Parts: sequence; structure tokens; C-alpha cells
Amino acid sequence: MDAFINFNGNCSEAMAFYAKVFKLDAPEIMRFADAPPMEGWEMNEADKEKVMYADLRINGSTIMFSDVPTGMPFVQGSNIQLTIGDTNKAEIERLYEALKEGGKVMMPLQETFWSSCYGYIVDQFGTPWHLSYDDGRNN
Repeated sequence: MDAFINFNGNCSEAMAFYAKVFKLDAPEIMRFADAPPMEGWEMNEADKEKVMYADLRINGSTIMFSDVPTGMPFVQGSNIQLTIGDTNKAEIERLYEALKEGGKVMMPLQETFWSSCYGYIVDQFGTPWHLSYDDGRNN
């Protein structure tokens, strides 16, 4: 299990800080402008340079980072999410069904450009979960 931290436009600065603190190389950063167009989502100019995804390997764990695009809520202190990636698609589907019970589906299981099976849920206790089938697309 890994952690995902959202930022309100200062993700690049935060990542540079963490890389320095943990003595790591600067990460590769995917900006929202680097992503292929997504149906139903029009990106404004201000969001294009925001960080869509980057990660750092810190003490054996992957910590993922992203800026929150305009229009999505950001609450300082509630900006950490958990991520599970698995090479067993049936396990991702099982976790999705179990975690959505009593919770809120933010993004149903679907194909994305990084996975053929990805979903995003906030469980009944308010914990956000990213579930992603690791089919090799993100390598």
C-alpha cells in the first residue's frame, strides 16, 4: 500500500523539498498538459502546469504526489489518500466492491491511459482509495 498526497498548486515545490530532505534525485513529473485529452474534462490554462503525477520512493514506500485541479475540493489535512496497485485484476475488483459499500464512488472502475482498470472511492469512514490494476501500462 502506498500514500498519495494532494497539493493546492505547490506540488512541485513540495516535491523538491521532500527530495532534498530524503536525499533523493528530483522525480520525473507528469503535468496535466502532458496527459492525453479526457472526455468530459476541459482543462483550463492555469491547470496545465500543475503536477498531475509524480512519485518518490521514501524508505521503501512509494509516496505519490499531485496538485488538485481547479474545481476539485482541497482541504489541508485531508489531502492524503491511499493507493493499492495489484497485478491481480480480480483483487482490484473485489476491493472496489468492498470499499464502495457505504462509501462514495468518485470514479467508477474504468479504463484510463495508465491502467485498464482504475477506480477511486471514498469509503464509509472518509478514507480515499485509489485502486489500480497494474497491467504494465505505467512502466
